[in-house]
Amino acid sequence: MEIAKNIKYIGVDDTDIDLFEGQYDVPEGVSYNSYLIDDEKIAVMDTVDARKTEEWVKNLEEALAGRTPDYLIIHHMEPDHASNVRMLMEKYPNCVGVCTQKAAVMVKRFFDVDFAGRLQIVKEGDTLELGAHTLKFIMAPMIHWPEVMMSYESTEGILFAADGFGKFGALRHPNTEGMAADKLHATVDGWACEARRYYFNIVGKYGAMVQTLLKKAAGLDIKVIAPLHGPVIDKDLNYYLNIYNTWSSYKPENEGIFIAYCSLHGNTSEAALKLAEILKEKGAPKVSTSDLSRDDMAEAVEDAFRYDRLVVAAPTYDGGVMPVMQDFIHHLSIKAYQNRKVAIVENGSWAPAAGKKMREAFEQMKDITIVEPMVSIESTVKAKTISDLTTLAEALLN
Repeated sequence: MEIAKNIKYIGVDDTDIDLFEGQYDVPEGVSYNSYLIDDEKIAVMDTVDARKTEEWVKNLEEALAGRTPDYLIIHHMEPDHASNVRMLMEKYPNCVGVCTQKAAVMVKRFFDVDFAGRLQIVKEGDTLELGAHTLKFIMAPMIHWPEVMMSYESTEGILFAADGFGKFGALRHPNTEGMAADKLHATVDGWACEARRYYFNIVGKYGAMVQTLLKKAAGLDIKVIAPLHGPVIDKDLNYYLNIYNTWSSYKPENEGIFIAYCSLHGNTSEAALKLAEILKEKGAPKVSTSDLSRDDMAEAVEDAFRYDRLVVAAPTYDGGVMPVMQDFIHHLSIKAYQNRKVAIVENGSWAPAAGKKMREAFEQMKDITIVEPMVSIESTVKAKTISDLTTLAEALLN
């Protein structure tokens, strides 16, 4: 399918995959996007995951219609986009790979083959003339690997954005053979949910680099954003650029309180849910909860970044914090969680320690305000517990 004149989508869907990157649940699958620019010189924009090689080659050959590609643009060397670099270069021996210097090193590491004589190394601002189309290369290191670049096609105003602006979810409707137009092209309604989970769990640590990219993008006349996962963005671009600015600057997207909890015997969960009830009764604009032992960890991380206030509630375990809560806080830390208010609820029967450990962990993060008082449950929820939770709720809402 054409996304612009003589620029075709040749990507594939993976609806059989259960975990993306071996850790993120993708119930609606994922797309591996690849594009082809059909001009005097033909450029293939990235390959796909080895899981879908056969289907992608079929799409590629159909788009080529018997011709051969002149260039393979390698924006990102992660295997879900670059697994077929060697195959394509060997299939078309006159094809030149275009990539960054760091990507050239990775090509040899991944494939144990030396394409040095067939790799064209590019740097910031370099251009590649294809005929009616011209590619300008934009360095995007650490979004989210060090070798990443993006390219801007100036004739149609297309930013080939590598993993930027990506989203979980396949692009074809189940049980249909053709591409569904409403899936190939992004719409504001519903885009942010899986894009947000994708962003904060995969790219989120590198907000400063995304901010640098957005400043570069501001100088381009972008009409279309073509990511390596998810739909093509060709309408309402300001919405997507603005939401990426919010995410990458670590500002809360929405006013609200997210309560993340875990429980050994149900008492801590009872307290967490009671707090949610009190907050709603007191007029909190939005309260969201997650049982970390049962709910998707990536979604919990997503909600922690989405809202401006977080409550963590966990029992003491082996002199520390229940492991699933410790894991959640670790995820927040490595994704550069910051600029939020955090309240703490702990439980303990003989030597409560979870609260102290959680406080120490959040105090190591940037611009975190601990909301007082910390609530300490003595084994089970009692009248005093409810009184303390009410005091905490009032502090969270002030």
